[in-house]
Order: sequence, then structure tokens, then C-alpha cells
Amino acid sequence: MFNNPFSFQGRIRRFEYGLSIIIMFAFILVVGFFVGFTGVGDGFIYVLLMPAYWFRLAQGAKRCHDRGNSGWFQIIPFYGLWMLLADSENGVNEYGPNPKGIGNYRKSN
Repeated sequence: MFNNPFSFQGRIRRFEYGLSIIIMFAFILVVGFFVGFTGVGDGFIYVLLMPAYWFRLAQGAKRCHDRGNSGWFQIIPFYGLWMLLADSENGVNEYGPNPKGIGNYRKSN
């Protein structure tokens, strides 16, 4: 779990995707409290939040890959909710093997 979390390659399960969203929001809260209490400039918060948004986009792309779609599908409104609820594509697809290990074999004649 969380192998190469900032990479846009591969596939992840629903649990890892949901956990990554929780981690991102927790990080945003911590950064917000830090900036609020220390009083550093408002522009500085965007610099601190860039890794969180990169992490979120990378994890979203991997979840799209698990569904058999391009990572660009995550910009569709409410598709993130669908990624949390819908099951993965069985077997190996163009983005890699199923992270659940289901159907990761190919028939040989």
C-alpha cells in the first residue's frame, strides 16, 4: 500500500484511495492551522499545499486506472465518489495487474 504515492503509474484499490483522501484533508487542516497560528503570508499556504494536491491527483489517476479509465476522468464532477464506490476492473488491464490479485493470470493455449 502507498507504493510510489506521488507517481501517476499503476493501480490502487478503493481503500487506499479513500485513505489517501483522508490523509490529504488531514494535511490541509494541519497546514491551515500552522499558517493561521504563525501568521505567515497567505501566499505561502499555496506552496505548502502543492504536495497535497499532487498526491491527490496521483492517487486519483491510479484509481481511474484501476477502473480501466484514463486519469483525466477524475476531473468529471462527482467521479471521485464513483471511484470510492465502484469496484475495480478484473484482471490485468493496460495500466497493470489488479491490486486485489483477482484474475491476474492469462490463459495460455
